Amino acid sequence: AMVLTGLACMLAKMNKKTLILDADAGLANIDVILGLTPQYNLHDVLTGKRSLSEIMVSGPEGIKILPSASGIQEMADLSRGQKLTLLEDLDSIQEDLDFMLIDTAAGIANNVMYFNVAAGEIIVVTSPEPTSLTDAYALIKILYQRYAKKRFRVLINMVSGAAEARKVYRRLSSATDHFLNLNIEFMGYILHDKKLQDAVRMQKAVVELYPDSQASLCVKKIAEKICEEDPEDVESGNISFFGEKILGNECR
Repeated sequence: AMVLTGLACMLAKMNKKTLILDADAGLANIDVILGLTPQYNLHDVLTGKRSLSEIMVSGPEGIKILPSASGIQEMADLSRGQKLTLLEDLDSIQEDLDFMLIDTAAGIANNVMYFNVAAGEIIVVTSPEPTSLTDAYALIKILYQRYAKKRFRVLINMVSGAAEARKVYRRLSSATDHFLNLNIEFMGYILHDKKLQDAVRMQKAVVELYPDSQASLCVKKIAEKICEEDPEDVESGNISFFGEKILGNECR
């Protein structure tokens, strides 16, 4: 989630209208990370009490956030009707956006699969930790074998430098190539930076609080890379946002 908020803020700094959909029913912590106290959340939308526009809150750099709700079973296992309602509501607000970033939980739960399949692009965020790599491989495997997703980009978080990032990428790429016959793309990396933890404690986005930090400069490179791309090159998902990208992000 820290990577996602940093990326959203950096895109907003580049004058891109950006929204975060917090789809992590386990943690639902985007608002906490940014020090926000939303009155409503996605649970209110799914129960028919509020619309998406009514639960939307503003964050740093003018980003918009659709907050989720943790600890509610209904959020962890959306019904078909709830998913369709959510898709229709998302379609109604898309025209004012350049980017929508979807934060899902790690793992392979139904909702994680749903939001990743709906996304136009999947960025798998992993780290040098073995459990993180295992989760990343499991997500890629199921999305590829069951849902025919073919493009995966990998962002390596919490590394000491470019050499370690490439090493981690090669480990994951070797597994997907050997066992799935699938090539995954290296998107970039974010350096391990104490400023990141400092920002979390202060409930601020690192790119807002420490724009010249190593982590912020890494996020800036990734945001610039995304902005340079043609949206039409992105693999289409189930949410048909005309001329827009929807990023599926498996955060850790």
